[in-house]
Amino acid sequence: MDPVIVVGAGPVGLTLALALARQGVPSVVLDETPGGDPPRAARTVVLREDTAALVERLAGVPLDRAGLRWTGWRSLRRKQVTNEVVFSDPAVASGDTWAAARGAKGAGAGVRGAGGGSRDPEVAASGGSGTGSGDPGAVLDSAAAAGPAPLHIAQHLLTGALRAAAAREPLIELAVDSRLDAVEQEATGVTAHTRGPQGTWWRGSYLVGCDGPRSTVRKLQDIRFPGRTAVERYAVAALRTDLPRPAEAFLHRMPPWRTTGPFAGEITARPLPDGVWRLDWLLPPGKDLVTPELLLARIRETLTGWTGEATPAYELLDTGVHTVHHRLARRWRAGRVFLAGDAAHLLGSCGTHGLDEGLRDADNLAWKLATVWHHGPHETLLDSYQTERRASVSARLRAADQALPVLRGGGGLRAYLPGAARGQDALLRDGHLGRGALGAPGAYTASPLAAPHCDAEVPVDTPVGGQVTDVPVTAEDGAIVPLRERLGRGALLVVLVAPGSQVWERRHWVGAGIMPRLAAAVTALPHPAELLVAERYPGAAPHTVLLVRPDGHLVTALNGVRPADLYTAAEATLGGPAHTTTHAEAGAR
Repeated sequence: MDPVIVVGAGPVGLTLALALARQGVPSVVLDETPGGDPPRAARTVVLREDTAALVERLAGVPLDRAGLRWTGWRSLRRKQVTNEVVFSDPAVASGDTWAAARGAKGAGAGVRGAGGGSRDPEVAASGGSGTGSGDPGAVLDSAAAAGPAPLHIAQHLLTGALRAAAAREPLIELAVDSRLDAVEQEATGVTAHTRGPQGTWWRGSYLVGCDGPRSTVRKLQDIRFPGRTAVERYAVAALRTDLPRPAEAFLHRMPPWRTTGPFAGEITARPLPDGVWRLDWLLPPGKDLVTPELLLARIRETLTGWTGEATPAYELLDTGVHTVHHRLARRWRAGRVFLAGDAAHLLGSCGTHGLDEGLRDADNLAWKLATVWHHGPHETLLDSYQTERRASVSARLRAADQALPVLRGGGGLRAYLPGAARGQDALLRDGHLGRGALGAPGAYTASPLAAPHCDAEVPVDTPVGGQVTDVPVTAEDGAIVPLRERLGRGALLVVLVAPGSQVWERRHWVGAGIMPRLAAAVTALPHPAELLVAERYPGAAPHTVLLVRPDGHLVTALNGVRPADLYTAAEATLGGPAHTTTHAEAGAR
């Protein structure tokens, strides 16, 4: 069968190609550039726990060597009456912030990365002048409530790690200087033409457009891309300097030193290795010109405000203006052609980051393409990509659109209501840290692949359709590995919760109790599956059996070994009995 054609060699396209290769599917990646991503210090990305784990699994290297996980997030607001600067956390009720700060001691220990080191837990309880302005304040670290810290990394380093992994993969062909200009579909495949020094025709089984906001694939398929333009604008600077708490990110909602003018909004600072920081200043609506002189003045003002002293020495590395758009493609599939990443959606306000969703697109689509590539066309399975992913991104866009008036509405009566500022802080923190409706990974609760309810189904802490928790599991070879390490191999995962199993060698219990019956049920499933055993899983009773998709989303949790129910759930996960749709039917979608 012909390879999958991936258009675009950015993080999403390379992730998709690597995910396909991991499942035995060859691909051709069409890269319109000469190869590589030019270094830009101010062009960085933030990955959440699940997407960072996905990239590290596919790239084969821990990205912390190139990026930096920050320990927490400090969110500032100014009280309306006292003008006091407060470091606030939504998990802390109003009251004695100093006592709350002492209670947060040690919450953010342990930073990994070339530019990090470990954060001193005593700092969180120190209180004192958080901004250097003389205003008293208390520091509350939100790392414990947020879970694993986000990974902040320069995009060219991320792309470079993925490109290096793709170059080592024999199932991936990287075609540089290849700009797409035509796509043709037939009943058995798709043909793409590229222009350039070696312009040619490429034959593929499917084609996926990962070619960014101005997607040629989307335009060639005449797919509309409605939405909102310039939802937010930020002035951006990357610089090397010494700042307080070098492993923490700062979010200054209303800095006490701010002035009027185009830089009067909130300021975000995120650390990178080697003493480099990315600073973002929220700009007001409109098209005010950000001149170099104005940007330099705000850099000096901001650094002075943070340190409370004369402007510290700094080296300016890069600048730019980042404009956030909100758009969602009407269709993500046209026959054998799919869209993913920025070609399918744009988002990024309120601290959210679109790359997270693009990587989740690739993870969702890869196992479905791999299944049909190996086992034959299955239209329900392929259609589920658009249904699941478009609904998930649409929910995040809707949440951001609802939050923007609250965060940027200018105050009014809402600003004087009790808890209003705390609620605004929580919204921003959700977006930045990947929590809640703004930032948490979506759950495919209304998926066409959902298993029918059965009497043996039991609740666990992960909702059906949600991402499973990364717990240690014992694999079939006896190795104890993280659950996420077994994802993305094309197989379903069947996880038995068996407390005490890791105390004994696998050979002592693999043939005892319910294991033989469960192993036989797994072997009989309509798709390759791997049997894993976990000591525990959040909210699961002993002998609970979890069925997990190759992309890590929970299909069902069953009370014990139920071969018939397990088979039915696995069949539903694959879209039910296979049905091949004609090209005319598929092209009309």
